[in-house]
Amino acid sequence: MLQEFKKFVSRGNVIDLAVGIIVGAAFTGIVNSLVNDILMPPLGLVTGGLDFTNYFVALGPGDYLTLEEAKKAGVATINYGLFLNAVIKFLIVSFAIFILVKQVNRFRAKEDAAPTPPSKQEVLLAEIRDVLKEGVRRPAE
Repeated sequence: MLQEFKKFVSRGNVIDLAVGIIVGAAFTGIVNSLVNDILMPPLGLVTGGLDFTNYFVALGPGDYLTLEEAKKAGVATINYGLFLNAVIKFLIVSFAIFILVKQVNRFRAKEDAAPTPPSKQEVLLAEIRDVLKEGVRRPAE
C-alpha cells in the first residue's frame, strides 16, 4: 500500500495539482486585493456607493438598521446582501480570470504557430535517407 501511495504521489498530475492549489491559495490574496482595492472603489462610485452589506432579513423580533446591530442582539438573519456582494465579486474575478486565460491562450497560439526547426538528429536522418535513395537509383556499372 505504501508503494502504491508513493507511485500515486509521484505522478506528474498530482504534483501539478498540488502546485496549482498552492499557487491558487497565494493568488487569492492578490485577487482579493484587486477586487476590494482596485475594482470595487470605482464600481462603488459608479453605483453611488451602493453597498449590499446591510441588506438582510431579521428572523427575530425588533428592527435593526445594520447587520452588525442584529448580530450583536443575537438575532438570526438571512444575509442576502452579503450573498449579492459575493456574487458580484465572483463575477468580477471570473471576468478577470477569463481575460487572463484568453491572453495566455493567445500567446500560446502564437508560440504553437511558429514552426520549430528540426533537431540535429532529424536533419542527419534526412540526409542519410536522401543518400540512400540516391544510391539505390544509380544504375549498375
